[in-house]
Amino acid sequence: MYDLAALYEAKSVEEAVALRLAHPEAQIIAGGTDVLVQMREGKRAGKALISIFGIDALRGVTLEADGTIRIGSLTSFSHITRDPIIQQYINVLGEAVDLVGGPQIRNAGTIGGNTCNGVTSADSASTLFAWDAVVELTGSHGIRRLPIRDFYIKAGVVDLKPDEIQTAILIPKAAYEGYFGHYIKYAMREAMDIATTGCSVNVKLSLDKKTIEDARIAYGVAGPIPMRAETAEAAAKGKPVSKETVSAFAKAVLEDVHPRDSWRASKAFREHIAVELARRCLTESIRLAGGEL
Repeated sequence: MYDLAALYEAKSVEEAVALRLAHPEAQIIAGGTDVLVQMREGKRAGKALISIFGIDALRGVTLEADGTIRIGSLTSFSHITRDPIIQQYINVLGEAVDLVGGPQIRNAGTIGGNTCNGVTSADSASTLFAWDAVVELTGSHGIRRLPIRDFYIKAGVVDLKPDEIQTAILIPKAAYEGYFGHYIKYAMREAMDIATTGCSVNVKLSLDKKTIEDARIAYGVAGPIPMRAETAEAAAKGKPVSKETVSAFAKAVLEDVHPRDSWRASKAFREHIAVELARRCLTESIRLAGGEL
């Protein structure tokens, strides 16, 4: 049994926004893979819930006229992994969310819930940071879009107004066209474990595959929120495709990442892993892009 004050079920985005305004104390619930567990633990006991799970308009992946990839916030991890648009253009996102929990969690959990949770360990988050994703929020004053880097405020807190729900994740065409990426989740166990560190790298090579035109790298659990390592990105941009460039790129991440000591891993170990994951991710991304080291 769950200790909840009330359950309101929205059938449309408009109804969800109205319920948010009418019940500002209520917690939004989508797949429930986080909220219900927290409620069972007593962290959200006695809360009212607004379920948006019945809003089918928020499910699915589409390619818009301008090339933007639109991922509805209620799209499950399993759907994302199998979706042909994801597989064709940003397959690394499908690979990343396929590492979330077990099959039951991936079938129920949603990308909107994973990002709105605000935790740095979310497997989708660092990959979306590396894709320069944009978050779409809908409220009583209309639609608001902001870069995912601005959506995360601090650990467990995102920029979601009292009357808003997240309706989509958008990947602009300029952010994925010509890019190839790789994600590595390092965890203490193989199955159903929270990431000790997660690293996602995207790279765009010149036509002759000899120069790194652009590189983007993002981490989870390297700071209180998912983050980009801009010093490392600058160290690779415009440089030749070489082992020396990869090494400089990997070492440069230590200028940006700020992991902490915890029972999962020490700060020193996380820094070591951050460098190694950067090296491996860039190496594999270069290979996927057709380059040779």
